[in-house]
Amino acid sequence: MFGKSVTFWTLSLLLWLPQAHAAIAIGSARVWPAQDYTRLTLEARQPIRHTMFSLKDPERLVIDLEEVESGEALNQLAGRISSDDPYVSSVRVGRFKPGVMRLVLDLKSEVRPQLFDLKPVGEYGHRLVLDIYPAQPIDPLMALLEPTRSTGQETAGAPAAIKPAPTELSAETPPKLTQSQSLSTGDNAKPPPHANSAQPELSVRPLIIAIDAGHGGEDPGARGRRGSHEKNVTLAIARKLKSLMDDTSGMRGVLIREGDYFIPLGGRVAKARKVKADLFVSIHADAFIKPNARGSSVFALSERGATSTAARWLAKKENEADLIGGVNIAVKDPYLARTLLDLSQTATINDSMKLAKHVLNELGSINDLHRGQVEQAGFAVLKSPDIPSILVETAFISNPDEERRLNNEDYQEKIANAILGGVKRYFAQNPALSRPKIVQAELQAGNTPVER
Repeated sequence: MFGKSVTFWTLSLLLWLPQAHAAIAIGSARVWPAQDYTRLTLEARQPIRHTMFSLKDPERLVIDLEEVESGEALNQLAGRISSDDPYVSSVRVGRFKPGVMRLVLDLKSEVRPQLFDLKPVGEYGHRLVLDIYPAQPIDPLMALLEPTRSTGQETAGAPAAIKPAPTELSAETPPKLTQSQSLSTGDNAKPPPHANSAQPELSVRPLIIAIDAGHGGEDPGARGRRGSHEKNVTLAIARKLKSLMDDTSGMRGVLIREGDYFIPLGGRVAKARKVKADLFVSIHADAFIKPNARGSSVFALSERGATSTAARWLAKKENEADLIGGVNIAVKDPYLARTLLDLSQTATINDSMKLAKHVLNELGSINDLHRGQVEQAGFAVLKSPDIPSILVETAFISNPDEERRLNNEDYQEKIANAILGGVKRYFAQNPALSRPKIVQAELQAGNTPVER
């Protein structure tokens, strides 16, 4: 009897040992380059144990993966690095020692890396995520104002021929409107008639509209029956809307997301505030379990609960984007914390409702309306305390007919024109909100812009 027990436990131990030391297979390796940051994601069925350190001369990041086997996903990782990646020039993968696979990322400059784990959610398994940020964070407001810096050789009142700033918030330079006097020096003295324009001038600030293409990167959003991804449709419409706004006198569109990468919901709000946006428009494509659901909808924030069960369900679904896209909860952004805590915004919600009604009316001219009135719910992406904000569900990507139209460039242009028409009507009926705002056209290096 004793011998049988020993044999049983010996066999059990032998069966358990190979599993305890079985190598982890990386099922997928993805790279999402962007101007703000580059993300590298490794996905597996089990948690990936890891260590990371950096090396200098030249700049490198080293990640050691414990008990991870070599496989197709890792072998193809080097080929996923694009030449225009702002931060990573190449990746090398190899066996460092028994039980350890090593990733070496050759960098283009000094960076600020963040490495964190994500638990399984939705269709994703365990994820190890590396976010690579620049050592000096990009200031989107400075990037937006950079094209307005005077060269000292321009004719007063002439538009500056300056290329867009190389950031994801770049935009073409609007025509500069100069005042009759330069900045006061304290003695109210007028400059000589033929003095050059070396002194900073005041220019009329255009209306800035933050255009948020929903989802992106690890978060594809809703999927159509033909295989369309919401993140691609929303970005296409957002780009067309920006182009239309940039062609509108006194207005500039600023893309919150310019490519296929993920931005947390709160980060979208914070970015809109940093560029001092006058309005925030988040573009989405709805989905429902039944394919016959159709039509456009427009939503605003509610502080007192959703206006319908459908609105509550949609807000819950959209607010889960951070879980899908992947947020490093260990990092606290003080600017973002202030943004999300300051929610005394009754006046802003009222303005959001006005804007939403105008946009909904315009959308009704090109598509059926899912509901004939503006809906409200607790959308995290609309929680800016000082920027009127709306969420536009352009159509149902889960409806085969609407999915087909959403992928049509002419129809995307119609949607963008409808949103622009609603924005114009909003400002036409709220002239106090569209009055010119004066900012400095020329900034001293390192100085913050003058706020008024």
